[in-house]
Amino acid sequence: MSELRITYDRHGPAQEVLKLEEVPLVDLNPGQLRIRMDYANINPSDLGMIGGTYGRLPQLPAVAGREGVGTVEAIHPETRTSLKTGDRVRMPESLGAWRSHVICEPDGLIKVPSDIPAEQAATLFINPPTALLLLEQFVDLKPGDWVIQNAANSSVGTWVIQLCKLRGLHTINLVRRSELADPLRALGADVVIEDNDDNIKQIKTLTGGNLAKLALNSVGGASVIRLIRGLADGGTCVTFGGMVGDPIRFPTRNLIFNDVHLCGFWMDKWMRSHSQDEIQALYNRLFDLVKTNGLSSPIAGTYSLRETVDAIQAASSPRMGKVLIRG
Repeated sequence: MSELRITYDRHGPAQEVLKLEEVPLVDLNPGQLRIRMDYANINPSDLGMIGGTYGRLPQLPAVAGREGVGTVEAIHPETRTSLKTGDRVRMPESLGAWRSHVICEPDGLIKVPSDIPAEQAATLFINPPTALLLLEQFVDLKPGDWVIQNAANSSVGTWVIQLCKLRGLHTINLVRRSELADPLRALGADVVIEDNDDNIKQIKTLTGGNLAKLALNSVGGASVIRLIRGLADGGTCVTFGGMVGDPIRFPTRNLIFNDVHLCGFWMDKWMRSHSQDEIQALYNRLFDLVKTNGLSSPIAGTYSLRETVDAIQAASSPRMGKVLIRG
């Protein structure tokens, strides 16, 4: 029996530095268990880690991938754990998720309800909690308030739309392609417009005279100016990503005359500053939202581990939904 895994021993473009390795599966030691990966997914931060540009980098050589879900396949008889074979758990991020199997200790593993589809479970550990915390940590939003965001077709964006709809909040969603409007409205988006200077001038007309209390930026560059111009006086703009890689530009006029507030958020830092119980509680909230309210992440495609380079190409192309890697 062997393990397939996607590794890298130097930083650079994923298509150039990633390698497919096949190694024998070793026997379990006391205190260990083995997880079989069901699905993992591709996040922008995965490519940042591989490229060497992310805020936290693993020691090389490393197995790629931060997020995935698997099934407990075997447990050493001398391992003390409440987990059982057949239980579903998050793949341990520190050991890499783009692999068919992983051997690890049970401490710190996140158990996932078996009645959540594995494809959805694989997407629940980075983007959905980011969306949830963005809506709760910065502004005291009330039903009827407006939120504006760019990259609304991203995974965080689609979760923001669904969570806002559930809470009676309204969303203004900036996108780069007009064909995304109907799918986003089907998720609950109120206003969907292309991310350009002409459209941002129409926001008050499109929202009945309202501006947003909260702006969510994951793009950077000129798009941030448009977000800020869609903010009400005293509004807050939170930056949690920089897809285009351009410098973030903030309009001085709005800072002075509209008293807007600018800040940042990094999910990784939140995770490292909270206890295991707090992290599990956050995930339990998300699990309940999926089971009770049907919230989900659109899936754009699924690839095998041997097709990881193709999967990365798909994840780097215009789309709506997550690209998954199956074990």
